[in-house]
Amino acid sequence: MPNPKRKHSKSRTGKRRSSKKVTSIPISKCPNCGAVKLPHFACDVCGYYKGVQVIKVEIKK
Repeated sequence: MPNPKRKHSKSRTGKRRSSKKVTSIPISKCPNCGAVKLPHFACDVCGYYKGVQVIKVEIKK
């Protein structure tokens, strides 16, 4: 198995690791009911997207 001939510098290691950062999930507010949802997705609570009901949501009892 090959081994490195020289030690990688801290800046070189940091450049490689820079793309492995954790990103936050984008969150938007539903204009119909005010629930938290993902942008460009229909709301899970009310089923509306851009003012039109696209999903029929049943109320849990």
